[in-house]
Amino acid sequence: SELLARSFFACGISTVLQTTLGSRLPLVQIPSFEYLVPAMVLSSHLSLVSTCIVSLKNSIPGTAVASACPAPHCTMAGSWAASLREVSGAVLVSGLVQLVLGVSGVCGWAAQCCGPMVLAPSLSIIGLSAYKEAAFFCSTNWGVALLFMLLAVTFSQHLGSCRLPFCAWFQARGGAMETSVPTLRMFSVLLPLIAVCIICVVLCHLHVSWESLDLTTAQLSWANSTFHAPWLRIPYAGKWGWPLLTTRALAVGVAMAIGCSMNSVSCYVLCGRLLRAPQLPPHACNRGLCTEGLGSLLAGLLGTPGGTAASIANTCATGLTQAGSRFPVQVSALVCVVLGMSPRLAGLLTCIPLVVHGGVLCVTYAVAVGTGISYFQYADIDSGRNIFIVGFTMFMALLVPRWLSMVPAHLATGSWVTLDLLFLSLLMMPVFLTGFLSFFLENTVSG
Repeated sequence: SELLARSFFACGISTVLQTTLGSRLPLVQIPSFEYLVPAMVLSSHLSLVSTCIVSLKNSIPGTAVASACPAPHCTMAGSWAASLREVSGAVLVSGLVQLVLGVSGVCGWAAQCCGPMVLAPSLSIIGLSAYKEAAFFCSTNWGVALLFMLLAVTFSQHLGSCRLPFCAWFQARGGAMETSVPTLRMFSVLLPLIAVCIICVVLCHLHVSWESLDLTTAQLSWANSTFHAPWLRIPYAGKWGWPLLTTRALAVGVAMAIGCSMNSVSCYVLCGRLLRAPQLPPHACNRGLCTEGLGSLLAGLLGTPGGTAASIANTCATGLTQAGSRFPVQVSALVCVVLGMSPRLAGLLTCIPLVVHGGVLCVTYAVAVGTGISYFQYADIDSGRNIFIVGFTMFMALLVPRWLSMVPAHLATGSWVTLDLLFLSLLMMPVFLTGFLSFFLENTVSG
C-alpha cells in the first residue's frame, strides 16, 4: 500500500501540472501499460540473473556461504528491493528523456506529422491492446461485469440525452444557471461503478461466493498490507534507497520514454477528438510531455515502479460523459495527493473488485478503438496502399508482442544485454510497433 500511495502522490502532482501548465487538457496522469511492460522485462531479467548467480555460487565447491538470515523471505526481500531500485532508476531515466523530447520540440513536430493513416491504427491498437487484461478481470464474474457494461451503455447512450430538471449547473463563462443537465450521461461511469460495488458488498455480506479467483490472485494479501499501513506518512525520496542507474536501467528507461510519449501524443489527439476541440498546437504537446517528464522524475525519486502518463481510460470516460472541464480533474488530483500521504486510505482502494476494473476497461477502451476507426474517413480507405498499411501495422502490433511473451530468449543480439533489453521492451509494446510501422510506411510507400 505504501508503493500505491507514493504512486498516487506522484500522479496527483503530475495531474495538477498537466492541467495548469502542460497541455491544459482534462487528463488524469497514471502509470500506464507502457511503463509496466518494460518494468516487467527488466524485473524478469534481474530475477533470472540473480537465480543464475546463486546457482553458480552453490555449484562451486567451498563457495556456499550460510546466510545471516536463514528465512527464505530475507533473500526475496533483498532481491525485491534491488529490483525496485533499478526499475525506479529506469523511471527516472524515462522522465529525463521525456523532458528532453518536450523541450526540444520533437513531440510537437511528431504530432504535426501524424496523419489519419498513422492515428487510425495507433488509436485502434491502443484500445485493442488491453483486451487480455479486461478479459482476465471480467473472468472473475462475467455476470457482474456485464451488469456494469449494461448500466454504462444505458446511461451514456440510451439515456444520454435525458435531462433531469432538479439538477442545476452553473456555467462559469456565461455566469448563468442551466436549469437541467444530462446527469445520467455525465455520471455514466461513476453511477454504474457505485452500483456494482454496492452489489458486490451485499453479496459478500450474505456470504455468496460470486468471485472466482485463481490461486495466484487469491493469495494476494491485500488486507494484511492495508491494515498494517499507517494513516499518515509523507512520501519522501530515498526511503527505500535511491534509484539505481545502470546500463540496463538506461535502456529500459529509454524504451519507457518512447512508448509513453507515443501513448501521450495519442491521448492528446484522442481527447481533442472526443471533446470536438481544435487540434492541439505543437507547443501545447511539448508542454504536456514536459510536465509528464517532471511527474516521472518525481515518481522515480519516490521509488515507484512506474512513472506518469496520460490515462487512456480517463480520456475515453471523458468522451462518454462529455465532461470536458478541468476542475473535476484537478479535484481528483488533490484527492490523489491526499491518498498519497495516507497509505491506509490508498490501500483501501485495493478492495475494489477486479470485475469492476474489467468492466471499466471494456467500456472505456472500446471508445479508443472506435475513435481510431473514425479517422479512416479522412483517408482513401479504398486504396490498396492504405489497406495494406493499416492491416500490416495492426497485425504485427498484435503478433510480435504475443510471440516475444512466449519466447523472449529468441531476441538476443549476442553481444550486449542492454541492447537486448531495449529491443525487447520496445517490441513488447503494441503502441510503439503500430506508431513506428505506420509512420514509416506512410512516409516511404508512394501512393
